Amino acid sequence: MKPEAALAKREQMLHEGYCFVEGILTEDFLQELREESERLIAAHEPPPDVKYQGQHVNVRGEDNDVIQRLLGWAPTRRALEEMGFGDFESTGGIIILTKDPDEPALYWHQDWMEWNDPLSCTPWPQKMFVSYYLSDTTIENGCLKVIPGTHHKRIDLHDQLVPAHEQGARHVEEDHPIMFSDHPHEVDVCVPARAVVLADARLLHSARRNLTDQRRTLILAWHKRPDTVPAYWEGEIPEVIANRDANREYSSSRIPGEYLTG
Repeated sequence: MKPEAALAKREQMLHEGYCFVEGILTEDFLQELREESERLIAAHEPPPDVKYQGQHVNVRGEDNDVIQRLLGWAPTRRALEEMGFGDFESTGGIIILTKDPDEPALYWHQDWMEWNDPLSCTPWPQKMFVSYYLSDTTIENGCLKVIPGTHHKRIDLHDQLVPAHEQGARHVEEDHPIMFSDHPHEVDVCVPARAVVLADARLLHSARRNLTDQRRTLILAWHKRPDTVPAYWEGEIPEVIANRDANREYSSSRIPGEYLTG
């Protein structure tokens, strides 16, 4: 990326909570990932409580050469470094998530699990998902939806949602009026195959139902950075971050508390 493009992507991540970069995967590697994901899916029986996530296949890079190559993929690393996110590292595994034909939407949720920690207030991302879509995504085949800015700003929806995933959301009905609602500020993130999508773990997001006759597959990898101020950051450091006790253990929570303000 040119420096001005990389800076624009970083600013979008900071202010909106997501961005995407096109052309990260080569055509050959894309096809290899398609074949490997289908092989892994064929050998997997998803539990019924992940029907909104599709197949939900977990794979560690150390156990699979193709996935390990993806986790160390040089174009992704280069893009992260150009945006100033070079201190993010993979957590070592991926999740294959699908939307088969006519499979239901994915409910609104956010994936930050440290809401009791003052790090919840960082103006910069601390943890992000790095998602590779193996086909073009559209409104019809179940694209990602996001509500920009909700990684920093509490909205009414935060306090209406059933807690994410295993803490309740996996068991809601498909017609739940809040979890699958339309939101006036939602954005459909439609991207071409070979692109990578980055999003702050705190961002409210969901995915549409697949209305086509083809499976829509993505490979998601979590990346996180040290509990420090990023080298690129020139803005004010929130007092709650500056005074954070780095030696204290903060209990995990998926539910936004006092650190997410309106």
